[in-house]
Amino acid sequence: MRVVAGERKGMPLKAIAGNTTRPTTDKVKESIFNIIGPFFDGGIALDLFAGSGGLGIESLSRGAEQAIFIEKDAKAFQVLQENINKCRYEEDTELFRIDAKRAVKALLKRDLTFKYVFLDPPYHQQEYYDLVQILVDNDKVQRDGIILCEHAKEVQLPRNFGEFVLTRQETYGGTIISVYRCTEEEGE
Repeated sequence: MRVVAGERKGMPLKAIAGNTTRPTTDKVKESIFNIIGPFFDGGIALDLFAGSGGLGIESLSRGAEQAIFIEKDAKAFQVLQENINKCRYEEDTELFRIDAKRAVKALLKRDLTFKYVFLDPPYHQQEYYDLVQILVDNDKVQRDGIILCEHAKEVQLPRNFGEFVLTRQETYGGTIISVYRCTEEEGE
C-alpha cells in the first residue's frame, strides 16, 4: 500500500497484520479518487472505520485541509498512528480509538462539517451505514460534499441519504464503491 497521488505520492503505508481489516487496495483507491475528484481544495475528511488510514491520508495528500480518523481496533489504531506520523500529518489530523457509533454522537456536538465522508465498515455490519443518515440528518455533511461507502456486493444501500443521492457505483471484485452527492443546486 502507498499514497497514490498528491504531496505524499509514493509514500509507502503500513498494512495491518492479520485478517481483521480489509485495506483498500491501491488500484481501488486510485479509482475512488478518480471518481470523486483527483485533487481537493480544502475541506475536512471523516474516515470512519479508518483501518490503516489509507483513504483519509490519500485525501490529505490530495488537498483536504484536515482529516478525522475513527478506528476501534487496537492493532489497526497503532498502524494508523504510525502511518499518520510517517506521512507527517500529525498537525492535520485527529485520531480517535472509539466505536464509530459513539464517535458520531461526539462529532454531532462539534461545530464542524465534513466535505468528504469515507465509510468502510466490516462488511457483515450493515447497520453501520445508518451512521451516514445520522450525519446527513444533523447537517454534518457539506452540501457540496461527497459520501463514499465501500461495501460487499450483498449489501444493498439506499438510493439516497436525505438529499445525498447515489450518483455512481463501481464494482471491484467483491467490493462495491457507492458515491453519494447532494442533489440540490449550488446557491439555493
